[in-house]
Amino acid sequence: MKTTNLFKHTAMFVCAMLFATISFAQNKPMPSPRDSVSATINGSTITINYGSPSVKGRKVWGELVPYDKVWRTGANEATTFTTTKDITVEGKKLTAGTYALFAIPTASTWTIIFNKTAKQWGAFKYDESQDALRVMVKPMPSAMNERLVYKMNKKGFTLSWDKLSVPVRIK
Repeated sequence: MKTTNLFKHTAMFVCAMLFATISFAQNKPMPSPRDSVSATINGSTITINYGSPSVKGRKVWGELVPYDKVWRTGANEATTFTTTKDITVEGKKLTAGTYALFAIPTASTWTIIFNKTAKQWGAFKYDESQDALRVMVKPMPSAMNERLVYKMNKKGFTLSWDKLSVPVRIK
């Protein structure tokens, strides 16, 4: 009898702790929440969906995001870029569709990549042969942005994070 009661109490305690742990984990904010931005630029609806990481006191450029390597331009799933009509990006044609948005950052220039394999986790299976378009842009110093954010304007979009902004022109 005593063993059965001990077993029941132990089982109830374990279940209560498991429930409390799951409940606590569900209320915890995501470290890199998903976000999106959308706008109509020259007749095309442009949507960027991305994971928004925080700086958290880390050195971002050249360390957290290494130079000269493909980066997913966000956190977790690859950032996606959707255009409803054909557009030009930095003067080069990009057909309507949804793309994974990658970059190869350096200290002075960035290669922005629109990859045909839109649904992928990070850049772990990035395949250069699937690139639809690559363009070169210049990053610029900016005010501090703790979280990575994309902003749209009539000239295109800007990726801003830490003390850097990367403008990309769209027509």
